[in-house]
Amino acid sequence: MTIKDTMRPLHTSLSVKEWSRLVSHISEALKYSNKSHDISDVWDAIKRGKAQFFPLENSVIVTEIVDYPNQSVCRIWLAGGDLDELMEAEKSICKWAEELGCTGMEIIGRKGWSRKLTDYKEASVVLVKEIRDE
Repeated sequence: MTIKDTMRPLHTSLSVKEWSRLVSHISEALKYSNKSHDISDVWDAIKRGKAQFFPLENSVIVTEIVDYPNQSVCRIWLAGGDLDELMEAEKSICKWAEELGCTGMEIIGRKGWSRKLTDYKEASVVLVKEIRDE
């Protein structure tokens, strides 16, 4: 799959083959999720239409649309693979999100992404701590 000016997520009935091909990239991205989801949770979210699956040639992006009270944003939830390809795909996903009526983009990812995505600004930092008894 190649990057187009405006990308569209694949519907799950069309994406099982692509999912199988790219699941390792998603698994790698999940290592930084503080165990909030596992791979089956991601696939379930895609199947239920709660997340969008963008398979690329050597990469993958999973997004979700977040409806806040005053705006809707497209959140890049998970991404992995070839960095250059991901950077180019982000532009197309922005166009797709705008067509849906989103007024902004969010990215959940490692701090290092801010060095590459210079048109984004850091709005907050997520700090995590486990509090369960061991």
